Amino acid sequence: MNTSSCIGISTMKPYCRILISYKSSSIFSNFNNLSKSQTKQFNSRRFRSRDSQITGYIGVIESNRRCFIVSGSNWGRSKVFLDHVDKIWSSSSGRGRGSLVISHVASDLRNLSTSTSVDSTANVVNEKGFERIYIQGGLNVKPLVLDKVVEAGHGLVQEEESSRVGLDGSGVNTDEDSKGLGERKVSEIEEEAWRLLRNAVVSYCGNPVGTVAANDPVDKQPLNYDQVFIRDFVPSALAFLLNGEEEIVKNFLLHTLQLQSWEKTVDCYSPGQGLMPASFKVRTVPLDGNEEAFEDVLDPDFGESAIGRVAPVDSGLWWIILMRAYGKITGDYALQERVDVQTGIRLILNLCLADGFDMFPTLLVTDGSCMIDRRMGIHGHPLEIQALFYSALRCSREMLIINDGTKNLVAAINNRLSALSFHIREYYWVDMKKINEIYRYKTEEYSMDATNKFNIYPDQIPSWLVDWFPEEGGYLIGNLQPAHMDFRFFTLGNLWAIVSSLGTPQQNDGILNLIEAKWDDLVAQMPLKICYPALEYEEWRIITGSDPKNTPWSYHNGGSWPTLLWQFTLACIKMGRPELAQKAVSLAEKRLSADQWPEYYDTRSGRFIGKQSRLFQTWTIAGFLASKMLLENPEKASFLFWEEDYELLETCVCALNKSGRKKCSRFAARSQILSSEK
Repeated sequence: MNTSSCIGISTMKPYCRILISYKSSSIFSNFNNLSKSQTKQFNSRRFRSRDSQITGYIGVIESNRRCFIVSGSNWGRSKVFLDHVDKIWSSSSGRGRGSLVISHVASDLRNLSTSTSVDSTANVVNEKGFERIYIQGGLNVKPLVLDKVVEAGHGLVQEEESSRVGLDGSGVNTDEDSKGLGERKVSEIEEEAWRLLRNAVVSYCGNPVGTVAANDPVDKQPLNYDQVFIRDFVPSALAFLLNGEEEIVKNFLLHTLQLQSWEKTVDCYSPGQGLMPASFKVRTVPLDGNEEAFEDVLDPDFGESAIGRVAPVDSGLWWIILMRAYGKITGDYALQERVDVQTGIRLILNLCLADGFDMFPTLLVTDGSCMIDRRMGIHGHPLEIQALFYSALRCSREMLIINDGTKNLVAAINNRLSALSFHIREYYWVDMKKINEIYRYKTEEYSMDATNKFNIYPDQIPSWLVDWFPEEGGYLIGNLQPAHMDFRFFTLGNLWAIVSSLGTPQQNDGILNLIEAKWDDLVAQMPLKICYPALEYEEWRIITGSDPKNTPWSYHNGGSWPTLLWQFTLACIKMGRPELAQKAVSLAEKRLSADQWPEYYDTRSGRFIGKQSRLFQTWTIAGFLASKMLLENPEKASFLFWEEDYELLETCVCALNKSGRKKCSRFAARSQILSSEK
C-alpha cells in the first residue's frame, strides 16, 4: 500500500511535523557528494526567505545530520541548509514530552524533481523559534506546517496556533478589508451551516486539508463517507475562498497533487500517471508499536477500492478547475506557476488528450466515472464529462506557462477546444425544431454529406419527450454514440455547459428557459434533479442491473441533489437571471436544516429524504453556503465562469476545406453565433 507519513511524539494528541518516509518514488536527491561550496552555507544558523514563510523539505541524511531544502516562490529554485541537530533545534540534550524528534530512516533519498540553484533570500528567522515553516514538497512530498517551535526548559515544545475557524460560526469573515465577502449579516441557518462545515474539516499533520463527505455523528457505518473526495470538496473550497479563507484550499490542492504520482495498481495493471485519486483518508497509526509515537498517513483511493473499480475521470478535471478558481479569487497566481503544479496539469492533460481509436473529440469513458458513480447507462461520451473536460481545457490554457516544452500541448488544447465545442453544440443540442428533424431522419446514409451522421433511428425518440418538451427552450442530451442518443436531461452537464460557455449563448438561454418551464419536474419541492426522467420497469432492470440503490426517483436515478444549487446559481448569475437561483435557494432553505442536510431526496417531487441518504452531507452544506454568498455578491461569480471565446470560432482544424471533399460547417455555426450577438 502506498503511504505518505510524518512523525511526532506526544502523549496527548498528534503532533505530526517531521517527514520520515515516502513509499513510491522519492523526491530527495542524494546529498552525500555535495561540493565544498554548497556545504559552506549549511552551517549558518540564520537564513532568510522571500517572506515570513519558508518553503522546502526535511530529509534525513545521517543519524546526526538533517537536510533542509528551502524553496522560494519559484518552486524550481531551492536552497540546501545542513547542520547538526543540536545546533538547529536545541543546545539541550534532554527532550521532554511533546518535543520534536526525528527517527532513523533509510537513506534512499534520490530523484530530486527540480533544480537546486540558489535563490534570493529575505526575512531573518529568529534563533529561538521558527514561525510557521512550510515544508512544501515537489511532485511526491506533502506540504507540512510547523506552526511554532520554541525552547521551553528541556527540549522543544510546540505552541499551538489558535484557529481562526470557530466551531460556533464566529469565524465567518466579516473584515471589509479582507479578500472575503466583507461585513454581512448571517442567518441562523447559515451560522449552523458554517459550524457544520468547519466540523467536517480534516487535518493532516495539524493542518486543514479538506472536508469529509459526510459527518453524521450517529452513522456507525460511514463506509467511504469519512474520506475527502475531490469532487465533493469543490463547493467546500468555494465557500472557504469566498469567505477569504484560502489555507485549506491551498493545502488540499497541493496534497492531492502529490498523491497524483503514486503507484496505482489493480490486478497487476496500472493506469496513466496523471490520474488523480477519487478520495483520500487521513489515518493515524502507531509507529513501531510505540504507544507514545504515531504517524499520520494519507491513504488515497484511485478507484481500486471503489464500487465497480472505476477510475475517477472527473477528479483531475475538477482539480484543474479548482486550481484556476483559487488563483482568480485569491490573486495568488504563484501557486499555479509552481513547477510541480505545471507538471501535474500536463500529466492530466496527457491522459485526456492521448490518441486513440475514437473518431470524436469527446472524451470516451466507462459507466460510473463521474458524479454518477454507479451503473446508469452513461458509458461512452456523457455530457457531464465533456462539460468538465471543456472547462479544464480552458483553465489549463490560462494557467500553463508557454515555453518550448508546452507550446505543442497548448496547440493541442486549442485544437481540441475548437472541435469539442462544435461537436457538442451541433450534435448534442435538441429543441422542438431538432426533435422534429430527428423524427424525419433517413437512416443508413453512406455519404460525406449525410444529414443523419450517427445513424440515429427516429424510433429512439422516447414517448415521454414528445409531450414533455416545451415550445421554447432546449437542452444538451446526455450522451451521443453511433445509433444512440440518450435523451435524458442531466442537470450537472447542462449547468456546466452554461458556466463554461460550451453551449452557444442561445443554447445557454434555452437551457434555463427549459428549467423554468419544467420547474415542477426538475426542481419541484427540492432542487435539483440529477437527471430526468428516472429509469423505470424493464429499462431500470436492464440498464442499472436492478441496482437497489438506484431505484426509480432515488439517488442517481432521478433523485434530487441540493449540492447542485451552487452550479445552478452560478449559471443563473452568468445569464443575468439571479431571481431564478434565488427561488431555488429559498426553496431549499426551508427544508435543509430541518431535514439535517441530507445528501439527496427521493420521489418524483423530491418530497422524501433519500432512503439511503447520509445526513449532514458536506457538499449539501457547502453548496448552500456558496449559493448564498454568490447571490449576495454576484460580482464574485465572474471569477468562476467563462464568456464565449470568439477565437475558438476562428479556429478550424479539420482541414476539409483544403482537401475539397466538403465545405466545413463550422463557418456557418460561427456566423450564427456572431449574428445572434448583434
